[in-house]
Amino acid sequence: MKVLVTGGLGFIGSHTAVELQNKGFEVVIVDDLSNSSLNVLEGITKITGVAPVFEQLDLREKALVEDFFKRHADIAAVIHFAASKAVGESVEKPLLYYENNVTSLVNILKELQKRPRASFIFSSSCTVYGQAEKMPITEAAPLQKALSPYGNTKQIGEDIVNDVAKVTNISAILLRYFNPIGAHPSAEIGELPIGVPQNLVPFITQTAAGLRESLSVYGNDYPTPDGTAIRDYIHVVDLAKAHVVALQRLLDHKNQEKVETFNVGTGTGSSVLEVITAFEKVSGRKLPYKIVGRREGDITIAYANTDKANAVLGWKAASTLEEALASAWKWEQKIRNLQ
Repeated sequence: MKVLVTGGLGFIGSHTAVELQNKGFEVVIVDDLSNSSLNVLEGITKITGVAPVFEQLDLREKALVEDFFKRHADIAAVIHFAASKAVGESVEKPLLYYENNVTSLVNILKELQKRPRASFIFSSSCTVYGQAEKMPITEAAPLQKALSPYGNTKQIGEDIVNDVAKVTNISAILLRYFNPIGAHPSAEIGELPIGVPQNLVPFITQTAAGLRESLSVYGNDYPTPDGTAIRDYIHVVDLAKAHVVALQRLLDHKNQEKVETFNVGTGTGSSVLEVITAFEKVSGRKLPYKIVGRREGDITIAYANTDKANAVLGWKAASTLEEALASAWKWEQKIRNLQ
């Protein structure tokens, strides 16, 4: 069974490619390498013993996407990760996010609608909930107006998938991720941000590795127990496994609706300061940090109710916050030659 993984050399995509190959799927990866590296391909191959097919492709280019699908007519399913993903950057560069995240999605769906049947997994986000009114957040929580262009592209993406599935043979699952962290236990693949990290954990590991003078904590005046923002941090391998389970559900025709939605998180919220403390514990390193102003687009608190994914998909996050942080630090040490 051939599966296309777009953005498959990125953080979540690469870990999902590994889990797919471990389950015997034939994986085809497309990535434009704008925020990833060809070295990731080597890591996937080392872990699984199988080299996935790879093509460098900009999914915004309609003609190139058409040509790709003509050459790969036997692709049975698509897991779509390819997107720009930083909340802060999206506020500064909204048109980049709308072009990249929406155009690529439309181009892929245009090709899939030509098929007699297609399965599609959309990489969505808890940002679609905005600042939810109740915790933990269930899939039934009303979607709030997005606080960033990134979040808005995920809301728009979900709308597009829902609209297209109604009138085509595409069946889809929307996976709303909370905050993926960590790295593969082999330390062959992990998070590889280009430039200054936009996400908390790579900023922490780079600071501990000496690449950054100190960690910036964006705001300590939130209405939370310690004043810092709270998120649901999920190990990327757990998240990757959720994609495989969701895909199998579509391929086995077990989906109850044309489009189903699942939260993918741990169900536990951790504050920024709690994450710092947990990292210091697993790494044995004191982390220098400074409090700076809040970052535009950030919300106060978000953590998942995962009952639906647990019951319907039979999936549950297995790793603890400390285990995820330890794997992230192992990866950072390897790529910085600190071991």
